Amino acid sequence: MAEKACVKRLQKEYRALCKEPVSHVVARPSPNDILEWHYVLEGSEGTPFAGGFYYGKIKFPPEYPFKPPGISMTTPNGRFMTQKKICLSMSDFHPESWNPMWSVSSILTGLLSFMMDNSPTTGSVSTTVAEKEKLAKASLAFNCKNPTFRKLFPEYVEKYEQQQLPSQPVPEQVSSMPAGAEKSRPLLEEHENSTKDEVNRVKPLKDVKNQQRKSVPTWLLLLLVSIFGVVMALPLLQL
Repeated sequence: MAEKACVKRLQKEYRALCKEPVSHVVARPSPNDILEWHYVLEGSEGTPFAGGFYYGKIKFPPEYPFKPPGISMTTPNGRFMTQKKICLSMSDFHPESWNPMWSVSSILTGLLSFMMDNSPTTGSVSTTVAEKEKLAKASLAFNCKNPTFRKLFPEYVEKYEQQQLPSQPVPEQVSSMPAGAEKSRPLLEEHENSTKDEVNRVKPLKDVKNQQRKSVPTWLLLLLVSIFGVVMALPLLQL
């Protein structure tokens, strides 16, 4: 049974976290037990944990904040053992170094910082960078199989479900021309070109005929006039 001071302190810390969230850290108390908190640490960019979401628990003693909590991690991560207490200066492994001024946010910020380090400690494991990156990619899917995680962190469940949606194909651009118009277009262009060629061939013939009419020799004109007279010669010149 939590002491009154403990409950009051944890409620205050939860309100503070809601009002001013901590970067890369999300923490919420269990609905049925305020001494049990659940957290998610988001892997920092530029580290093997980037893109990972690490779920774990903090168990506070009834005497908190005068005694330190126990800390464990549930998500496979390549840095700490799962379901085992992690040895930190701010955990119940070292009650002699505990400071009552520390809070949930400072505890988890310290845990995230220590996670990025390679220093060995009780509850830590040694893995390669490739193994850590592989676990980071699989972390969200692993967490979403946990009913408690799904209940307390629905925003991460929604994030995972969004990632599983198939990418929407880009729609093909539909031509505004009627069906069959594309096929008939070359035929139309060919017909237009042939029509232009015919017009161009007919035009020179007319020009030649007109030129022939205009270029009657002078001697022929005089001969026609002398033979047929002016009245009879004019119709002949118009041929």
